[in-house]
Amino acid sequence: MGEVLSQSEIDNLLNALSSGELDVEDINGTSEKQIRNYDFARPSKFSKEHLRTLEIIFEHYGRLLSTNLPGYLRKNIQVEVMNSEAVTYSEFTNALSNPVILGVVNFAPLAGNIILELATNLGYSIIDRMLGGYGKPLEKNRDFSEIELTVLERIMIICTNLLREPWQNVVNIEPRLERIETNPQFAQVISPSEMIAIVTLSIKIGDVEGLMNICLPFITLEDVMDKLNTKYWYSTMQKDDEESYEEIIQSLISRANIPVRTVLGTSSIAVNDFVNLQIGDIIKLDSKVDQELDVFVGNIKKFTALPGSSGDAYAVRVTSIIREEQ
Repeated sequence: MGEVLSQSEIDNLLNALSSGELDVEDINGTSEKQIRNYDFARPSKFSKEHLRTLEIIFEHYGRLLSTNLPGYLRKNIQVEVMNSEAVTYSEFTNALSNPVILGVVNFAPLAGNIILELATNLGYSIIDRMLGGYGKPLEKNRDFSEIELTVLERIMIICTNLLREPWQNVVNIEPRLERIETNPQFAQVISPSEMIAIVTLSIKIGDVEGLMNICLPFITLEDVMDKLNTKYWYSTMQKDDEESYEEIIQSLISRANIPVRTVLGTSSIAVNDFVNLQIGDIIKLDSKVDQELDVFVGNIKKFTALPGSSGDAYAVRVTSIIREEQ
């Protein structure tokens, strides 16, 4: 509720208006509201929250690329999310060069396709590396041959399959590379006026650096737009952590091999005696036959045991467990 003026304040205001010291337009101007123009040709279908969530998803995707692709290219690979923005599909295609590397990916079970656009210098570098070269790009761009596209297709399939894990917190997808296009005119998967989100990744393969643009149409993500927020994404991720990560860690630890050794005893001898040891010589230890032996797990003493046999093999029987507090 606005502040109520006293009678003296009302009189002072009327006197200021009558004397010209205060203009009525100045009073009216203080209550004007700022109006923001709305472009109906570019509706705001992607909010900042949506774009930020997409960046988080593709940060995870970038980590997968940097850990999986070196196994195929035998090169150090660094991936970083640069930015994300919402534009029309025509703006995206108009900015593409010719030739270009466009991977059209079926994003089932979501409707429609997404596009992975890879910089041509990265494409030439990958081809050179896969064919035994040092991974250097061409000095001048040219069209890709059928053999080169087949080599690129193998890497693009790997990049496509790596999309599954980052999207698990939103939807379980089964992405499939449908085809690779080198001409932007043949990649009209949606209407030019449709809104898309573009996430740009910076990829460095050895000394060669280029960009990968992921084109995500609104019509493809429309069914899961309510899940593209950080609150939902983090809550789902935490639930997965509690239910599955603990079991996975326990399973990995249970299969780990650790060395276990039992020390029968120790002894000290002169170097001359050690050098002249022969088969059949006896070395006297500092332990007795009925004395408990120390059992080490790695380099940590964890048990005591008595010596014995199991079938035709020597063995020890654990008699006590040594706790950390002991």
